[in-house]
Amino acid sequence: MILSFLITSLVVGSVFGQVIPDYEDPYSPIFTDKPKYSWTDKVKMTIIAPSWNTDRHLIDSIGNTNDHPIKISTREHSLEPYRFTETDVNSGIFTGEIILTGFPHDANGDGDIDVTPRTTGNGPTNGFLEIDRDSAISVSFEFAENVVLTHSVPVTWNLGKIQFHDENFLSNEIVIVQIVDPDMNLNPESIDHVLLQVYSDSDIAGIEVNAIETSESSGMFKSQIILSSTLPSSGNSLYSIPGDQIVAKYDDFTLPKPYSINDKLEIQTSSQVTSSIPSTQLIENFPISFSDSFGNSLESLSAENPVQIVGTVKNDQNFKQQFVYLIQIRSSSNQIESISWITGELSANQVLDVSQSWFPTESGNYIIETFVWKSLNDTLPLSPPMSKNVLIE
Repeated sequence: MILSFLITSLVVGSVFGQVIPDYEDPYSPIFTDKPKYSWTDKVKMTIIAPSWNTDRHLIDSIGNTNDHPIKISTREHSLEPYRFTETDVNSGIFTGEIILTGFPHDANGDGDIDVTPRTTGNGPTNGFLEIDRDSAISVSFEFAENVVLTHSVPVTWNLGKIQFHDENFLSNEIVIVQIVDPDMNLNPESIDHVLLQVYSDSDIAGIEVNAIETSESSGMFKSQIILSSTLPSSGNSLYSIPGDQIVAKYDDFTLPKPYSINDKLEIQTSSQVTSSIPSTQLIENFPISFSDSFGNSLESLSAENPVQIVGTVKNDQNFKQQFVYLIQIRSSSNQIESISWITGELSANQVLDVSQSWFPTESGNYIIETFVWKSLNDTLPLSPPMSKNVLIE
């Protein structure tokens, strides 16, 4: 609609039915398809020049003569003259495109140069142009003698972004990781990929997977990860259990200023693995009992005699779980007399007895509480706490 308005608003001259450039009022706006580009982008350019529509019955060309050239250039390299062609018979709109080919650089840290810098082509779609990280492309058209119309756009590297498609995932769910990094669109005419690492709290080593570009020049990459609470990590499957944090990351070797060209930055994101089962139902915590040092059950307890506090936990899930079993003893005045804990791992559906020794020094009433947490650092309860009133005679 805008292009049509511009064309119909222009006044053009003609000689014997042939449209000629209006040298008295030159007006040929130049457009690019993006406001800025990365170092290996495809650049699509448009020049609205109805007065150069010299034959209303044919597809015309502009820019490929030394008298009225189109020049596409950076500070160090240029394509001149470069031909643009009309989009349709009698449209007066001329287009061309080039591919930026960057400069010698290892974009993924594997030790190899990932681009092939070159400057060649005469248009309208076969141009390749070398360019640095922080530069600009200038497109100029000599509309008439000593009348040059110019349009410039910046070229720069970008800071990559990575994210999971959700903040929380159920175990055994399919997870999508998305990377947005236009600098890794190394060939705008083919599908590129980015290597990323994904790991969980339960598998720190994790897996390496390829994030595949969504289209030939999108600069957006996606990878699917299958979470598994029963199988070890392999391929695109990551071992993780409810409560785990999962992390996805990659190294960005194409950083904008103020970073230097040789810098790299780890780009990462994280999410949480949850369960449809409430966390307090992941492990079952049974009431405690008492025994002597030989394992014989005790019905009564007395001061100055050691006792074993025996608890039982059961993993109600079909995957292994890390846990800490904590015992807290309080006096009748609510003073904490003792805190002790045991850390361990329960295999799928395992039942385990745990015990801690206690040496009560004074008679009286006590409250013994037991807690099952994920860890001492992560006090996520895996079971409701249990408590028992005890009389020491």
